[in-house]
Amino acid sequence: MNEFHLYLISKKINPSSFERGNKLLYQEFKRAFAQSHPASFTAQKLFLLNKLRRKFLYQRPENLS
Repeated sequence: MNEFHLYLISKKINPSSFERGNKLLYQEFKRAFAQSHPASFTAQKLFLLNKLRRKFLYQRPENLS
């Protein structure tokens, strides 16, 4: 897993669903994330991250409790 993938999971966004559901936005976010600090990225994209979380909610598998 790459750093962006783990970042999305930490924000409760399912990276696979996000990439399949909106490939262009996923690629744009991945590029922007690579060029900034995670905290800065979060501050810049907070409103959009909240919308993505509602649409592509990551639910931790139960067997990994």
